[in-house]
Amino acid sequence: MVLIPTFEVEQWMDKYENTPGVLNISETCCSSISISELAQFNNSREDSGPLVDFSTRLAYGAIRGSGELRRNIAATYNEDNSTSPLPPEGVVVTQGAISANHLVFYSLVGPGDHVICVFPTYQQLYTIPETLGAEVSLWKLTPENANLPNDNELEHMIKSNTKMIVINNPNNPTGATIDQQLLGKIVDIARKHDIILFSDEVYRPLFHSLADDDSPPPSAISMGYPKVVSTGSMSKAWALAGIRVGWVASRDRAIIEGVVAARDYTTISVSQLDDQVARYALSSAVRPGLLARNVGLARANLLLLDRFVGDHADVCSWVKPTAGTTCLLQFKGRDGASVDDEAFCKAVLDESKVMLVPASRCFGHGKTSALDGFVRIGYANETGVLCEALEKLDAYVAKHLM
Repeated sequence: MVLIPTFEVEQWMDKYENTPGVLNISETCCSSISISELAQFNNSREDSGPLVDFSTRLAYGAIRGSGELRRNIAATYNEDNSTSPLPPEGVVVTQGAISANHLVFYSLVGPGDHVICVFPTYQQLYTIPETLGAEVSLWKLTPENANLPNDNELEHMIKSNTKMIVINNPNNPTGATIDQQLLGKIVDIARKHDIILFSDEVYRPLFHSLADDDSPPPSAISMGYPKVVSTGSMSKAWALAGIRVGWVASRDRAIIEGVVAARDYTTISVSQLDDQVARYALSSAVRPGLLARNVGLARANLLLLDRFVGDHADVCSWVKPTAGTTCLLQFKGRDGASVDDEAFCKAVLDESKVMLVPASRCFGHGKTSALDGFVRIGYANETGVLCEALEKLDAYVAKHLM
């Protein structure tokens, strides 16, 4: 039997997100939309037919995902203006990005391999390769370096058996963005050592707060190195977590076929209904408006959070996120010491119904104190919920920390 460590952030969410009256600002998706709301983003002047074809017989769907959905997913990568467009054959549809990530590791990593993974990040990205028998080295991100990976450190971490480098861009939980220049350096190192680069891009393309002179970085698979694999999802940037659609994308045919072979043991196909909704959402008529809504929501809500941090600068600090939907805030008490973030989150929830995520427990991997006092906040939910939650958090902080 494989010993699987507790998936701390998922267990925390499961335990507390249904608290009566909860103000959940730990959620990581852009505020979810309904089917009816989705249809309103269609900018086509032509009758595009029903969003869901109710006459379709509900047999198994296309094994790798419908051709239309895979073309639409490929189109999101081809907006990077790569000299070599990603073909639909380079995409495999999965049941969410969590399944996509698992399949990448399951098909590419095993005993005797060495994996380098950015840290902190989503726990799955380092726990799954460990459970598969690989050695995992954590490539640590620090606030002093704007929560960005250090490419010089990466060179020194590589071993003769290093099989894979794992990045998360934009990053969860920090909201940091690896720009094109740094991404290019990482790709060059992977190419130099013939190592697979795996980029979890589930928050792409939600780049809402980059510096004025910065352009959104391309996907890692658009950087000219074939041995790159990317995963994505309809959940975060596209506000459709309820349809459970994700994908694996790569220009390397061997990687894609390996994922497909592993997928046969876990998934026959995704739901035909989910496939139809996803391909509609990612169509050229709908995708721009939907993304604009979600970018605008994240940008507006981040201004509210920025004001909160500024108003509580004596006890609260952060590295302001540039993309995605999450960030880390560090809280300190009257004595200047970092709070016990797990106890803090429980106390805040108990007294104010505001739900936060303790970073040391849910992202610390039990091996570091670097995240002591940090909490993760998801700020791309409904603006009214965020406003009410920040008002109550303000009252709690004033009473207990200031």
